Amino acid sequence: MEQNDLIFIQNQIGYTFNNFNLLQQAFTRRSYSVENGGENNEVLEFIGDKVLDLFAVKFLITKNSNSVGLYKKFDPNLKNSWLYETESKTFPVENVLISNYSESELTEIKKLLVQKKTLASRIDDLGLSNYLLMGHGDIIQNIGAENSVKEDLFEAILGAIAIDCNWNMEKLQNAVEIMLSPDSILNDDNTEDYILLIQEWSYRKSNGIPLYHFEESGYQITQYSPFDGISQPLGLQDELIHKTKYHCLLKIADDLPIFRAFGQSQTEARKNVCKLAYEFLCKEGYWFSIRDEIDNPNKDNAINQLETLARRGYFSIPIYDFELTYDKDGNPIWNCICSIAEKNKSFSAKLSSKKEAKKSAAFQMLQYVLCDCEGVLMVQ
Repeated sequence: MEQNDLIFIQNQIGYTFNNFNLLQQAFTRRSYSVENGGENNEVLEFIGDKVLDLFAVKFLITKNSNSVGLYKKFDPNLKNSWLYETESKTFPVENVLISNYSESELTEIKKLLVQKKTLASRIDDLGLSNYLLMGHGDIIQNIGAENSVKEDLFEAILGAIAIDCNWNMEKLQNAVEIMLSPDSILNDDNTEDYILLIQEWSYRKSNGIPLYHFEESGYQITQYSPFDGISQPLGLQDELIHKTKYHCLLKIADDLPIFRAFGQSQTEARKNVCKLAYEFLCKEGYWFSIRDEIDNPNKDNAINQLETLARRGYFSIPIYDFELTYDKDGNPIWNCICSIAEKNKSFSAKLSSKKEAKKSAAFQMLQYVLCDCEGVLMVQ
């Protein structure tokens, strides 16, 4: 594995290895070691699986109620009591953990975090699967594209970090949060997920991935420090960044500036830098609008194109109402009315074919929504 590859991987996972051999081992499949010698990543997978379980549970229990409905009542540094109410009585409870979820419900939520599909998706999001070292047969069969292989890689990286950092709990938790991005998976409070938004923008813009670089800020960064990019503004109270804080650099396109933001943790710094980039993209007109969603608006595909826009959240699914009448010669005439709940507008088309009437009404609506609020027809 080339030096630049190792640097890229470490930037993406937010961890710098002391032993690069461990990092390379995490990416080495058994098929490669059989053909070329050396160790493979299977034991590291086993270790990483246990690391992931531990911190997935820790995340669920300590996560605030805004995300998954859990809240922590236990704090060994507090002596406060709470009143716990049941159907029959109320009694004080001191220093205990109270959850809105049962054990079985928590188990299902945890499965969502650690399931194969989730881990494979995160490996793709981080752009790591291309660095797998595989034997000739695996390469021919494109084994690296399988979700199970990506899942193994995710766990092996965590296992390698565990050994490299000598089981430092803070570093392991940070690695899990950066790699897994659990907030994005369990985000059900309708708040903006800036990490996911930037990830989607990068993919749709250039089929690429966001590039991150984490550093401890230390005392060398102040609000007056020169930076050739766009930096998160620092308040007066933050003129000196304490050594416990981090900053994250983000690159999303060659023709755009690099972004920098700060946080008490690497996870917080990454959220802040993605929010900074998102606000810049919106302000400068780089963010996608409804007009960017459809490459070739046309009548034949209008029904599917409208549904695509609806699935991406621009409006609700279009509704089609039909009425069948006949002309004086007894031929059928289909009247189709296309409407969208959020739009104070509907369009109709009368044709002898029900399918063609639906296409025509859908195309009129498509034309309308693509020029809505702009006053300019975007399709012909």
